[in-house]
Amino acid sequence: MRFLPDLFKSLSNQTYRDFNILVIDNGSTDGVEAYIREHYPEITILRNARNLGFSGAHNQGIRYALEHWEPSSYKDNFVLVTNPDLILPPNFIETLMCDVSFHPTVGAFGGKLRRAFGENLTDEALQETIQSDLIDSTGLRPHKNRTFTDRGAGEMDKGQYDESHDVFGISGALVLYRAAALNDIRFEDEFFDEDFFAYKEDVDLAWRFQRFGWDARFVPEAIAFHYRGMYAPEKIGIIERIKNRRNKSKLRSYFSNRNQLLLLVKDLPFIDLLLACVWIVPSEVGRLIYTLLFETKNIRAFVDAIKLSPRMLRKRLWIKKHQKRSSKELRKWFV
Repeated sequence: MRFLPDLFKSLSNQTYRDFNILVIDNGSTDGVEAYIREHYPEITILRNARNLGFSGAHNQGIRYALEHWEPSSYKDNFVLVTNPDLILPPNFIETLMCDVSFHPTVGAFGGKLRRAFGENLTDEALQETIQSDLIDSTGLRPHKNRTFTDRGAGEMDKGQYDESHDVFGISGALVLYRAAALNDIRFEDEFFDEDFFAYKEDVDLAWRFQRFGWDARFVPEAIAFHYRGMYAPEKIGIIERIKNRRNKSKLRSYFSNRNQLLLLVKDLPFIDLLLACVWIVPSEVGRLIYTLLFETKNIRAFVDAIKLSPRMLRKRLWIKKHQKRSSKELRKWFV
């Protein structure tokens, strides 16, 4: 709730005005619904009695949007997925929308996310939001071991990411999806995979976009600011990585471990596993050993991934049947 006033204010100040706002309330208890109805009665709310996860709730919103548009208009309509802890400068949406008409094969657009910090949060009179030059994400970067990081995370923005170009995917914190692309990669009623619940569902969706022939584009002129509760720099040593991991919630570690395995089962072609096993196997074995030694309560993440594997394999077969790009074409990203 403490982030929403800033987000709604920034949306109200957008220079591009042709959009509607839909809030998915995932079983919150902090008065969000009452606040919206009092201050923003024009906003539509879908309220869930319980937390359906990032994937399930966002799928509700995407289905709602598609059901209110004619299929013939999907190529010209877009869904902006937005975390609550974001601030969008007035020209953010306009900047992205200026780019979409020039790139009809792009299914996902994203801008440059920088970190936002709240200061003096306990003193209402002195509260201040710092919009920093510290990069949060400039797109998803894939690696040889089939892990993914937020490109540039933790770096100071010195113009090193000021070139507009295609990226593997866009962080689910703030991403503009073309409705036609969402409809194309839809599996039954899912866009984001609801078996993932939360974490790495944006990576899974980006991978599917790539396999279905939809590109992702980074637009550096579109800058936004993200508070982000859990955060790690992209470039970090092993000791710092371990320290950072110990400070993260066990629940996040559980979903991160489980969903990494689900990604491999669902999205990694067998030929790629063979070609990249020298990077993938040490990475995954190291993850398992670390969990056995230091996070024993999260061993169930690996057990649950095995239990979900039949569902992943069913989705894998569907993707393979409908994909438009070959594994060879996609291997260029994993360098």
